[in-house]
Amino acid sequence: MLNKVAFTMYPITDVDRARSFYETTLGLTIGSNAGDGRWIEYDLPGGGCLALTTLTKASPGSDSGGMIAFEVDDLDALTTRLESDGVTFVSDLIHSPVCRMRICLDSEGNRLMLHQLKAR
Repeated sequence: MLNKVAFTMYPITDVDRARSFYETTLGLTIGSNAGDGRWIEYDLPGGGCLALTTLTKASPGSDSGGMIAFEVDDLDALTTRLESDGVTFVSDLIHSPVCRMRICLDSEGNRLMLHQLKAR
């Protein structure tokens, strides 16, 4: 029986560059780190965990099919800040009946979705 998503994992190739993106650009706080930095976890305040690793030897990329979606408070403000920081967006604003979204790339080329629920 499946209980919950334990973590979402992305492959990385440059640990320092990836940590700079997730910690400085996105503002995440590191949760745990394998002593040599080949496995890095970010525990999210509302639950969930993002893991970055070089252990799988997989290549990062925007066409891998998987994507993490981060819930955000203000999609417009965050998008504006990230664009000014040079983050590459690969989608325009996406509207659904319940939310708004934008897709960008991390420093390694993995896709990230920024997601904001609409007010009810």
